[in-house]
Amino acid sequence: MENKNIQNKPIFAVSDLSVSYKKHVPVLDHVSFEIERGEILGLVGESGCGKSTLAKAILNMIKHESGEITYDVSKNNKGIRPQMVFQDPYSSLNPVKKVGWILEEPLKLRGGLTKAKRLEKVREMLDRVGLDDVFADRYPRQLSGGQRQRVALAGALMLEPELLIADEPVSALDVTIQAQIIELLLKLHRDMNLSVLFISHDLRVVYQMCDRVMIMKKGEIVEMGKVQEVYFSPKHEYTQTLLEAAGISEDKSLTD
Repeated sequence: MENKNIQNKPIFAVSDLSVSYKKHVPVLDHVSFEIERGEILGLVGESGCGKSTLAKAILNMIKHESGEITYDVSKNNKGIRPQMVFQDPYSSLNPVKKVGWILEEPLKLRGGLTKAKRLEKVREMLDRVGLDDVFADRYPRQLSGGQRQRVALAGALMLEPELLIADEPVSALDVTIQAQIIELLLKLHRDMNLSVLFISHDLRVVYQMCDRVMIMKKGEIVEMGKVQEVYFSPKHEYTQTLLEAAGISEDKSLTD
């Protein structure tokens, strides 16, 4: 996928990032990469390779031992950190609060808007993610999996961050709903000029979504490049193994 929105100016950079857990076993080992403005960058690897750990380190949910994380946002977006959408939207939404409250809360915490203006923004964001106003009065348990993920996306985007981290956002959904959420993510990316770090173990979804892709193995980035180049001219043996296991290396339909 070639994205013409890319402006060739990094919005985000990770340099030499390392994270270890118990007994100083490295989970991330000197990881470095950049995300360009308007780019969707994929991160692929098997379960346990460190993908989610990297996302948490970016968001300061866990501490990193070494390295540097740089987030360069526009002047009118200072103080708004990258936001994240998780694999399981139900666990990431407050079950005892209605959707309207969940979406309004970030605006209340930031301040500066009247109640009427906050509610207007909630309605606007519900519309952006394809939900009617009536969903503001529902609890997460009253929604389908796809609807919950739309609410999770809306919540992450309420403060209009410039970088969205999507950690396996469609893996818990059935195939039909997956396609709808992927289409929505691409639309939000275009409409809001979002930069996205898209984390997945599904190589086919990454091919649909991303401009470039990183391949992670045991906490290291072993290959990185444009999707077409990595998928059809892989240089690392591990990348070749992943592509063969997914049946992609000989699947000409991807290039049709």
